[in-house]
Amino acid sequence: MTKFQTIIFTIIAITGAFMAVMDTTIVDIIVPKLTGVLATDMYGVQWIITAYMLSAAITLLISPYLIHNFGKHKIFLFALSAFTLASFMCGISNSLEFMIFSRVIQGIGEALVMVTAHIMIFSYFPPEKKGIAMGIFALGVAFAPAIGPTLGGYLVEYFNWRMVFFINVPIGIIVVISGIFLLTKDKTNKKELNFLSFIFLAISTLALLIILSKGQQYGWFGSDYILILSFISLISFLFFIYFEIGSKKQLIEYTLFKNKDFTLGILIYFVILGFSMYQYFYLLPVFYEHIKGLGSLSAGIGIFGFGIFIGIFSILSGVISDKYSPKIVILVGVLIYMFDTLYLIPHINYYTPFFQAVVYTIPFGMAMGMFFAPVTVLVMNTAPNSTEQSTMIMDYARFVGGSFGTAIATNNLEFFKNDMFHKMTENQNYNYVNNFLENLGFNDNISKVFFGNYETLMATNYGFSNVFLNAGLFGVVGSVFVFLLFVKIKKKGMI
Repeated sequence: MTKFQTIIFTIIAITGAFMAVMDTTIVDIIVPKLTGVLATDMYGVQWIITAYMLSAAITLLISPYLIHNFGKHKIFLFALSAFTLASFMCGISNSLEFMIFSRVIQGIGEALVMVTAHIMIFSYFPPEKKGIAMGIFALGVAFAPAIGPTLGGYLVEYFNWRMVFFINVPIGIIVVISGIFLLTKDKTNKKELNFLSFIFLAISTLALLIILSKGQQYGWFGSDYILILSFISLISFLFFIYFEIGSKKQLIEYTLFKNKDFTLGILIYFVILGFSMYQYFYLLPVFYEHIKGLGSLSAGIGIFGFGIFIGIFSILSGVISDKYSPKIVILVGVLIYMFDTLYLIPHINYYTPFFQAVVYTIPFGMAMGMFFAPVTVLVMNTAPNSTEQSTMIMDYARFVGGSFGTAIATNNLEFFKNDMFHKMTENQNYNYVNNFLENLGFNDNISKVFFGNYETLMATNYGFSNVFLNAGLFGVVGSVFVFLLFVKIKKKGMI
């Protein structure tokens, strides 16, 4: 492959990946605005996010089979075409049912675009430049979620919510047409699919993700609905194990986990990125909009403040990983991450000036930029002949881990908000508060509503500080796996 082809192929792959990942956060901005348009409530609108997540997770499981049998370039173009078409369908939607159907197709496209783009870029660069290759990929994958809220806020504020979807259409068409004419035909290697394993793992994953998405709404394990889904998820997973054991066409290459660096890399990816970092991506826009009272565009700019540093440090970390070792970069990134999430971000609250809050999140952007490329290089270098499998496992870990992280953040925010509210009311002097409300000069009921809203705001505000700290503690747990990377073992290839 010539240098020119490498550049062109990389641009095509990264543009597709950037567009697909950005859609996961850009849509979050418009979700509350769709209740009136689609004639539903917030619980109905949540299925727009959930449907996307479910279809993407299931598609990830079958991605190695598709790539082996049809080739990464062909699957990439098919997936991007489906994603582009689905974006147009979402933009013209006027009913909840049609929007959910369109988001299912979008999720399928996003999953396959991500896996194939990942593999494509990794295969275009020689071994000594794998770090910079993943740095370029991280520029799209890690930077795009930070761009999403800003762009989404701008489009909603100055145009309308449909533009959030329509913006994908011209870009997708250009990339697909370019790919048809420029991407070369790659080799295929026919592979059989363990259909029963796939079905049962798919059912288990579906049930698990619905539990994580809807648990807070239904009251977690106090709900029969959640208990039934938990039973289905567990039983399906046991059937998956049964049909995998001894099979000659296993869905997952378990031998990959015999390599210490591969296993630790996946655990780092799962815990730090999924359980911890995804919480901040979910919480910070909510904090800026609901606590600081900022508009969609201003909140997006707040996210973009640390997003710039994700982009810069993605490239730098890729270069350093090639020159030295990805393990060193991961360690430095995790130390920066722990400092920021344990000592700076938890101090952000209602009274923190906007500029100061953005500055406090900059080390988070630096750490995330130093995280993605080195971990990816670490994992994929351990399985040079199984890039489809290693990529699928990483993306699956990212997806499921991120779902856990979002669910934990939602649950913790509700818990700490209520806890703070009760502590505030317990410590109040009733007579003092009553006199204060009377002096406001409002109607008695208006005064109580006013003060009640203020208490709720402050309880949520201080609840956020606890949730921010809690999310950082998951980073501390994940750092254990980072330190284990530097522990030498006597028996080669075993954990």
